[in-house]
Amino acid sequence: MIVRKTPAELDKMRASGLLVYRILQELGGMVKEGVSTLDLEEAAERMVKEAGARPAFKNYYVPAVGQRYKYVLCTSVNDEVVHGLPSAKRILKSGDIVKIDTGVELNGYFGDSAITVGVGEIDPAVQKLMDVTRESLELAIRQVKAGNRLFDICAAVEGHVTSNGFTIVREFVGHGIGTQLHEEPQVPNYVDRKNENPRLKEGMVLAIEPMVNAGKPETKVASDKWTAQTKDGSYSAHFEHCVAVTANGPWVLTRP
Repeated sequence: MIVRKTPAELDKMRASGLLVYRILQELGGMVKEGVSTLDLEEAAERMVKEAGARPAFKNYYVPAVGQRYKYVLCTSVNDEVVHGLPSAKRILKSGDIVKIDTGVELNGYFGDSAITVGVGEIDPAVQKLMDVTRESLELAIRQVKAGNRLFDICAAVEGHVTSNGFTIVREFVGHGIGTQLHEEPQVPNYVDRKNENPRLKEGMVLAIEPMVNAGKPETKVASDKWTAQTKDGSYSAHFEHCVAVTANGPWVLTRP
């Protein structure tokens, strides 16, 4: 069931979303050569605690893994797509790209967002991957209007990504969000005719998150049971925003 939020609930989600935005902005500024992904994790945990919020990912149980996630962040580097585990041993170096994904619960409502940040000098082809992924998210956001359908969002991502020669990860998708981190509906980054195609209505909130590969779309899970990587070793980019359907069009809750 898709839960539509009241204006008061959207205001609470806005507060959660802006906290996630502030955290990601600070973490993005920390990304440089010599920093570890655990450094980012520790900074994020401090900021969440200082804000009086709860980290959304930490202790989240994933049945497919059979474990609870142990961290505030997912930090995925280069060919890692999502769910990379922060580590003191993972030291960022020039040319890397790191995907930082996090969420919080504040006053009973969740916010969730992700960015991809380059370290030092980035290869132009990798920069294009990042740019196209970010652009595909912006095009998807424009489709978050009452009366449109879910597939309008999916098609916006798919069309921009594929026309630029990149591929879309299919195993991981966006989602509804509210009093739960993951709610209905699922939001694929491609048009999946087997999927439901609900009409968008005021009060719906969607976490839209393109995950785009430079090479082939297939992924594999690393031996840590969490980190998803591209099968062919190609780089992957990821951006995410929570977007509400309102009478005035899309409202991105996870940025000012």
